[in-house]
Amino acid sequence: MVTNYCDLSGKVAMVTGASRGLGQYMARALANAGADLVITSRSLPSLDAFRDEIESLGRRAVPVELDVTDYDSIQAAVAQGLEAFGGIDILVNNAGCNRRRPALEITWDDWNTVLDTNLRGTFFMSQAVARDMMTRGNGRIINIGSVTSVFGYAGMAPYCASRGGTRQLTMSLADDWGPYGVTVNCLAPGWFKTAQNAVLYENKDWVDYLVDRIPLKRPGHPNDLDGLVVFLASDASGYITGQTILVDGGISTGATRALPPK
Repeated sequence: MVTNYCDLSGKVAMVTGASRGLGQYMARALANAGADLVITSRSLPSLDAFRDEIESLGRRAVPVELDVTDYDSIQAAVAQGLEAFGGIDILVNNAGCNRRRPALEITWDDWNTVLDTNLRGTFFMSQAVARDMMTRGNGRIINIGSVTSVFGYAGMAPYCASRGGTRQLTMSLADDWGPYGVTVNCLAPGWFKTAQNAVLYENKDWVDYLVDRIPLKRPGHPNDLDGLVVFLASDASGYITGQTILVDGGISTGATRALPPK
C-alpha cells in the first residue's frame, strides 16, 4: 500500500535554470523528496556547488550544459540526462528571462530573446523529454509560469506574452500527451524576489504598495514553492493536468490598496 504519495524516491527530475534562484530552490525540494537530478545551466561551473550539495543529501546530481534558445543544445542536454539515468520522470521548465522596459522601447531582439527563452524553449524542452516519457507511459512536466500568465503589467510586454503563452501551451500539451500518461501543469509564482527583479525591492514605497495588494501581506519566499512543485511531480497529482496553479499570496484576487478613512 502506498502511504506517501509525494515520495519521489527512484524518480529522476530534470530542472532547467538550476544554478540559482527559484529553479535551485525547486530542484532542492525535489531532491529532499527523494528524486535524483539532472541540473542545467548555460555555464557548467555555476552548478558545481549545487551538485555537491545535492550529493551530500544522498541523491545523484548530474550537471548538464543547456541553452534553451538553441535546439541542438536542448537535444544534447536531454540525451545526456537519459544516458546518465536511463529515463527522465519529471521535467521542470524553469529557465527564463525578462526585458523590463516600456513597450515603445522594446526592440526586436528584446522580444525574440524573451519569447525564445520562456516559450519556445519550454516547448522544445517538453517535446524532447516527452518522447521518453511517452514510451514509458508516465511523466510529469511542470512549466514555470507567473502571475503574468493571467494578468498583464506595464513595462513587461514580451514577458507577459511569453507567460500567457506558457499557460496556453500547458493546456495544449496536456491534451496532446494525456493519453500517454504524461501530465503537464503550470506552476505560476506571484511576486518573489529574484535576481531578475531585485532592483524593484530596493524601492520601499513600491514594496509597501505591493504588500498592501497581497492578502497574505508579504512577497513570496522561495520555499513557498516547495510543496506544490513536489506535489505536481508526484503520484499525488496523477489526475491533475492542463492546470495553471498560482502561488501568489492571493494577489490574483484583485485586492487593491485600501483608501484611508475620511
